[in-house]
Amino acid sequence: MLTVGLIGAGRIGRVHASTISMHANSKLVAVADVIEDNAQKLARDFGIQVCSTDAIYKDKSIDAVLVASSTDTHSEIIEKATLAGKAVLCEKPVDISLERAKQCLENTQLNGQPIMLGFNRRFDPNFAALKSALDAGEIGKSELLSITSFDPAPPPIDILKVSGGLFKDMMIHDFDMVNFLFEGLPESIMVSASSIIDEKIGELGDFDTAVATLKYTDGRLVVIKNSRRAAYGYDQRIEILGSKGLLQVQNVIEDGIIKSTEMGVQSSKPEYFFLERYKVAYQEEWAAFVSAVQMKEHVPVSLADGIAALAIAEAAAVSAETGSEVKIAKFL
Repeated sequence: MLTVGLIGAGRIGRVHASTISMHANSKLVAVADVIEDNAQKLARDFGIQVCSTDAIYKDKSIDAVLVASSTDTHSEIIEKATLAGKAVLCEKPVDISLERAKQCLENTQLNGQPIMLGFNRRFDPNFAALKSALDAGEIGKSELLSITSFDPAPPPIDILKVSGGLFKDMMIHDFDMVNFLFEGLPESIMVSASSIIDEKIGELGDFDTAVATLKYTDGRLVVIKNSRRAAYGYDQRIEILGSKGLLQVQNVIEDGIIKSTEMGVQSSKPEYFFLERYKVAYQEEWAAFVSAVQMKEHVPVSLADGIAALAIAEAAAVSAETGSEVKIAKFL
């Protein structure tokens, strides 16, 4: 049984608390959060104790730490937890600062503990099946990857202030998916971005709408479209064009009913947000982490993978500001 301490009791912390508690081979035993009320409520709901982060590090009965705290705390928690002998699953990104993330990798290399990054979309059954079909050569040589990722509404401004911005908070999922599907870093990125949904987002120096084009040395192209607002729900689609065909993952909708009448054809909207759309992905992600730790195998999404996605996000931010194509390798 893998005993787990949770650091961070906000919305994503609750998702992980539920997933940990549902798994047959893991047990959530403690939670820490800088907001005491959040920690107390989660502790009551899951029947666990509230304690400090230091207490979680020092508790020898705790095998693993799940990091769901604010982004600017991730690197420090990863370092302290692994130094204390804990395995770590940390929500993306590694850090807001790419240099700090690289330092975290360097500081933890000798700690001997597994560190997995929470890019849960790799574990979505639909995307995993697409990856398998691509690797099996079912559409020949891949040529063009298109990712659509639209949120139903922007997060609260207070969250955006500490999130790292559109590229490090939202599009970073898509950058990791690019690396996962096409295996290897793109050569360059070109981004066009604006703030047209909420002027307060623009006042933060952030964007809410963006299109990124990434290019590989072998000519493959990637187009990523992001928006913080889609009135119809959480829009998550992937399409890969290859030399012998096309692979697509369409939206997961609220139900499978399609109504066809003389008035037209109607189906349900996409599931509303990530809590619904990626529920299974979070479960599969946690199962993969538990298995890797207990079997002493390599985790499927490493700290280095997290740094690779963060490097692309950093390049994207530079491209958006300068309006120019940016080479990605210089950020690694």
